[in-house]
Amino acid sequence: MSTLTIAEAATQIAARKISPVELAKTQLERIRRLDPQLDSFLLVTEERALADAKAAETRQTAGTLRGKLDGIPIAHKDIYNTAGIRTTAHSKLLEHNVPARDAHTVRKWADAGTVMLGKLATHEFAFGGPSFDLPWPPARNPWNREHFTAGSSSGTGAAIAAGLILGGTGSDTGGSIRGPAALCGIAGIKPTYGLSSRVGILPLAFSLDHAGPMAWTAEDCALLLQGMAGYDPEDPASVERPVADFTADLGRGVKGLRIGVVRHFFETDNRASDATRAGIDAALDFFRKEGAEVRDITLSPAADYHAVGYLLMVTEAYTLHAPWLRERFTDYGELFRDRVALAATVSGPDIVQATRRRRLLCHEMAVAMENLDIIVSASQAGEAPRIADVPKWANMEKPSFTMPFNVTGFPAISVCTGFGEGGLPVAMQLAGKPFSEPTLFRVAHAYEGATPWRNRRPAMCD
Repeated sequence: MSTLTIAEAATQIAARKISPVELAKTQLERIRRLDPQLDSFLLVTEERALADAKAAETRQTAGTLRGKLDGIPIAHKDIYNTAGIRTTAHSKLLEHNVPARDAHTVRKWADAGTVMLGKLATHEFAFGGPSFDLPWPPARNPWNREHFTAGSSSGTGAAIAAGLILGGTGSDTGGSIRGPAALCGIAGIKPTYGLSSRVGILPLAFSLDHAGPMAWTAEDCALLLQGMAGYDPEDPASVERPVADFTADLGRGVKGLRIGVVRHFFETDNRASDATRAGIDAALDFFRKEGAEVRDITLSPAADYHAVGYLLMVTEAYTLHAPWLRERFTDYGELFRDRVALAATVSGPDIVQATRRRRLLCHEMAVAMENLDIIVSASQAGEAPRIADVPKWANMEKPSFTMPFNVTGFPAISVCTGFGEGGLPVAMQLAGKPFSEPTLFRVAHAYEGATPWRNRRPAMCD
């Protein structure tokens, strides 16, 4: 039962073959057994989970299920506010913070009938990690607990890969959904900027922050995003438009689609591992065989996108945290405070230039995609490194593959493409035009259905 996908569990719940209560109890027992090795949960909400599950089971019996998320066990990244339930951002500063109100997306999932199992580890305020000087330890990678999960949606990535939850929330300011998805071997999508509300989610950098789902498969991410997306007048970035049916194109294959490959991102700008490049090449061969048109495209160097995005991210974060940094500097973990305090050296002209350059990069990518349906790149450079070896300035050493799509706000999904020499996952990234999520799910689902990677789970989870 613990290796069910959301789509499979929803089908069985609708057919009354499994009980939401029994499913929740199975997941809670799995958390008790496995999470002490992973530290993916900061808080397990067993009482809430069983109450949610019993309510779902009542609807199951009455034939009034609310949809495909009813009875599905999930958990939230601990920057998502949960009414009456501690929300800490994995930081000493909010160690005892109990919000009075749910985040908008937390409420939407609850209204869809999800079963909330708890709150998940993150990097401090979605930026400072992996840190060992916080009230809770960092999450570990279930493929090898000595290795990194990436961040900042670290607990969500680990908990899904280990089968502790069927899906969960993430946030993505520079890659914080797609990074953990890649290193933990799952699927995770950063939707189009403005598609999902950020109200009630502790911010990092407002112009770059995105809320999105993570799950074992692209299909499951589509189901979760269906329950998350939609206009919220309280979020000034929220886009008022009808929500697409994100599962409508699943099963259509890739025939006729036009795919661009930003090969220089992962072969020159930040050369990815042999396994990562081989996985992408095999995926491109599959797309060609299935009737897609595949061609290389050239954008500005990845370093240009990364420089713009990183400078804006740290300065926006510094703007939010400056009062606390002045009063409670040492209450932050070392990684967060040092990374964010760097922004105190940034000048006004620097920010203006970054904003100007950002507009040019957005235009460049829009023009490049005029005659394309998706573009392909890497999600991460290779397998997860050892967690003890991740340097303080790791996110400044080489350009990110994920930041270009935070800078532009275009949607992007990471999916597993196999395993490297160390037995840890590698991945590719698929990106599309704004609000083209159905096409991204179509392509990712076709690839996942044609490859064996979704049948392989971490050994610790057997």
